[in-house]
Amino acid sequence: MTGPIAFVRRLRGAARRLTQSTRAAVMLEMAFAIPFLILVGFGGLEIANLTLAHTRVSQLGLNTADNAARIAAGSNLTQPEIREVDINEVFAGAARQVAGMGFENNGRIILSSLQRNNDGGQTIKWQRCFGNLEVASAYGVEGTGATGTDFPGMGPAGREVTAAAGTAIMFVEVTYEYQPLLFGAWLGPQTIRSTAAYNIREARDLSGVKAPGTPAACD
Repeated sequence: MTGPIAFVRRLRGAARRLTQSTRAAVMLEMAFAIPFLILVGFGGLEIANLTLAHTRVSQLGLNTADNAARIAAGSNLTQPEIREVDINEVFAGAARQVAGMGFENNGRIILSSLQRNNDGGQTIKWQRCFGNLEVASAYGVEGTGATGTDFPGMGPAGREVTAAAGTAIMFVEVTYEYQPLLFGAWLGPQTIRSTAAYNIREARDLSGVKAPGTPAACD
């Protein structure tokens, strides 16, 4: 019986010393706290990444609309034109701006030229797209409003953007399916959307997009 009793006494002594040890208390506290701190830390990182994605998508829309509004190809002897190759260059710049986000496979830019039609109404004269995400414009496709005055313009109801006579508005819609770092199931699907609109900088041939270049179709 001496052996078991001695073992129990030693065990009690070790437990007593453990309860009186500051280092042991700290180790136990850290053992409970570290998993929680890791969870909070990575959760904060995910939220920060989502916020950054929102900012980058917003800036992408603004820059794409601005760059498209600046296009003016041609010489001093002819009215400036917009060509397919110019639009493709705008999209190439957009792709560089969102490098690392997987945007081409998980997002789409829809660039529309909002103009006046012959009846004084609004029309989407042409529309081009970049990105493989299958999403349509929220405000209409190419040719919408070609005649009549029923089409109110592009933008949220009651706050539509409209083009004045003899000019055009480059209207951009950006849609991006957020790619989470770690907490995809916790966040759930996150689709980021942004719009931007810029009036063209100078007079332009408004009859349509010219060659050369391959059209960036919205199929």
